[in-house]
Amino acid sequence: MFTAVEQSVETINVVIVEDYKLTRVGLRSTINEFENISVVGEAEDAIQGLEIIKKEHPQVVLMDLGLPGMNGIEATQKLKEMYPDINVIILTSHDREEEVLAALGSGASAYCLKDIDPKTLSSVIRNVAKGACWLDSAIAKVALNLFPKPENINFQGCGDVSDARAQLTEREFEVLRLLVKGKSNTEIAKELIVSVHTAKAHVCSILQKLCVDDRVQAAVKAIKENII
Repeated sequence: MFTAVEQSVETINVVIVEDYKLTRVGLRSTINEFENISVVGEAEDAIQGLEIIKKEHPQVVLMDLGLPGMNGIEATQKLKEMYPDINVIILTSHDREEEVLAALGSGASAYCLKDIDPKTLSSVIRNVAKGACWLDSAIAKVALNLFPKPENINFQGCGDVSDARAQLTEREFEVLRLLVKGKSNTEIAKELIVSVHTAKAHVCSILQKLCVDDRVQAAVKAIKENII
């Protein structure tokens, strides 16, 4: 039985843009099983997708990369120009470096491989709808390889990786592992049986110790530098 607060939770509307019908059907069926998430439209190409998005104005769009005609990167760029408040999740079977780089620059909020676990996809949709960013761990490794490693970092106590690892507490290691899995502050708090405020404080401390600006950078650095 849901509480009054739970009943009042706003439904997250999703549009799927995917050229393979079987994949669309599978995604729609899976997503409609998620609580308070609903597929309000689907399209087999970018042009049709943009028309549906204009009509439905969803919070989240699942965008395939390999679309006929206008590809997913071009469609995402156009969508973000028209509707900057709509968040895009790139969902693809590709992890080639050039596509990852293009996707990161297109304005997409998340980049997921199509073998993503349904429970994780549910979490990604919910967090992206709130404005968060997320990268599949496999994609994060590719993404970091695209950029040169910064040298001579010496601000606010930031040094080499061993220093950062030494500064993290045992609890912060636990939180960092959950960050890498794409967990939100609420999910971290629930799993570690602490308050959301405490979870947020741990995340802020981790960002400072790793010398990064956000959760995605923290997760990427943790994977790249084998911190966890």
